[in-house]
Amino acid sequence: MSATPEPKPEPSADDEAAQTHAPQQSADTTTPATGTRLSAAEIHENVRVVAEEEMRRPARDLGWSALAAGLTIGFSFLAAAYLTLWVPAAYAPAAIAVGYPLGFIFVVQARNQLFTENTLEPVIPFLQRRDRSTLVRLLRLWVIVLVGNLIGAAIFAALAARTPVLDDPMQRALLDVAKFGTNGGFALVIYRAIFGGWLIALMAWLVSSTRATGTQVLYIWLTTAPIAAFGFRHSIAGAVEAFYLALIGAASWSAMLGGFLVPAIIGNVIGGVVLVAMLNHGQVTSDAQ
Repeated sequence: MSATPEPKPEPSADDEAAQTHAPQQSADTTTPATGTRLSAAEIHENVRVVAEEEMRRPARDLGWSALAAGLTIGFSFLAAAYLTLWVPAAYAPAAIAVGYPLGFIFVVQARNQLFTENTLEPVIPFLQRRDRSTLVRLLRLWVIVLVGNLIGAAIFAALAARTPVLDDPMQRALLDVAKFGTNGGFALVIYRAIFGGWLIALMAWLVSSTRATGTQVLYIWLTTAPIAAFGFRHSIAGAVEAFYLALIGAASWSAMLGGFLVPAIIGNVIGGVVLVAMLNHGQVTSDAQ
């Protein structure tokens, strides 16, 4: 003869209230739904969600974040110059490439607003919606971040050029690195900057594929070191170098602004938007819709 099961106790009012007010679990798009890695669609969603949040931020918040990025990216310039002091001249380009990622690591891990990262992130929501309001928010973000980045870059360059914060050997090394990083001419700078923009937007895509800090730092280093190694151009890191040359009188402002900065910005936008944002959005268009 089987035992009669005891009746389950009725839930109390406290239990019901706890269930009512319990936080709802949201979908975690940074954890693979299947397999061991995020799919392209999952990375795309990570990028889109973050971009939507950034596009809604107040202009003041974006401006301060962009200013911080422009200042901090200057440490790429310093690190690259410092390492050249320790190697023979023949190995200077390799030393520059090793030190160049430092500022990018600081900026990305601090979650500061860097213009070239935004050739991917806010472009994804626009490609998904393709409406006027999203385009306006995209352009607003670009303008605020670019202006803030350039102001920060100019301040850092002025500190390096016009104050005694660095000694003479470092000043000579900065001069050599700045000349190496800004030469070319309008057309060549655009072409090289396309590759630089490609790599930075790719960095933003890869960083969105993982929460592991060590892996993120590795991705940042792997995508930014080639910019210096292969002579590609980055508009914001390069702006610190260009402003430095102009401030010490080693180059004219017109050459640095019209001959370097403008074409570097154009090339970075082309590389990031076309070669990363559009291609990676294209591969998940059906999922995104």
